[in-house]
Amino acid sequence: MKQEQFEQRYQPLWQRLDQQLDQLETFRLRRSSDELPADLPQLYRQLCNHYALSRARRYSPQLVGFLHRLVLRGHQQLYTRRGAWLWRLLTFIASDFPASLRLNIGYVWVALALFLLPALLVGGYCMIDDTFIHSLMSDAEISNMEEMYRPDNARPGRTLERSADSDFVMFGFYIYNNIGIGFRTFAMGILAGVGTVFTLFYNGIVIGGVAGYLTGLGYTDTFWSFVCGHSALELTAIVISGAAGLMIGRGVISPGRYSRLDAIKLQAGKAVPLVMGAGLMLLGAAFIEAFWSASSLPNTVKYVAAIILWIMMILYFMFAGRGADGAR
Repeated sequence: MKQEQFEQRYQPLWQRLDQQLDQLETFRLRRSSDELPADLPQLYRQLCNHYALSRARRYSPQLVGFLHRLVLRGHQQLYTRRGAWLWRLLTFIASDFPASLRLNIGYVWVALALFLLPALLVGGYCMIDDTFIHSLMSDAEISNMEEMYRPDNARPGRTLERSADSDFVMFGFYIYNNIGIGFRTFAMGILAGVGTVFTLFYNGIVIGGVAGYLTGLGYTDTFWSFVCGHSALELTAIVISGAAGLMIGRGVISPGRYSRLDAIKLQAGKAVPLVMGAGLMLLGAAFIEAFWSASSLPNTVKYVAAIILWIMMILYFMFAGRGADGAR
């Protein structure tokens, strides 16, 4: 797009934002962030994108300088106010994250297929043939899984060595483990997307294989009652992390009219909301896994709660932040 077309298309947005900032600066308001103009964060995000594009396309220094000054003014109003961090977090959860996911839904579907199909195929086969699991895991790992979910285990999901650990200790352990999986799935996208594809495929095989094997052994009450509570957040977050990794991979493989580095930066900017949202989901999954999944509540209660969480999550991604889709 030529600079003249670029300016004509987005000049009204810049003027609107400039007017809002003038008002805030003129009166030097010291109000909490919830009293800012409702559309200011949305306008500011679009401005930041326009500023990045103007630099990448090497538009005139006058335009780049104007947008840069506007970005600094917006940053001053949004991020130096008391309580702004909490307001930004709530706005991100309520709007930005689900809207970003819908905008990149194609990557999400691909990541879901790469994860779910091998999980279903291998899980079904391991349920029928309990020897196949030995092709996926070592004997020590298999024994560990059997110990964690055997029917007489009073603390499902924990080995004998960790049965005495407090829920808080396990919470920290689950955070470390979950965040590690999500970050690796995303970061491996820099290898032209191949690393993310492999990570999704591998996790699908292992998770599906374990589920099928333990189900075939008859450990259904302990295994499924334990994993059902946090499965909605954890598995979906892994898929979303994979989608973000595939976006990075596209920047490497198909930079288009940009240089490869600029394309990676552009895709990374689009992927950041997905990574941040997936991180929050993994944090929530770790909390549920530590304090709910291993509790002594009846299995029926756990299953009902899991179904409700799955339904709420699906509705959240379908409808939350609908107003932000068109603006983006």
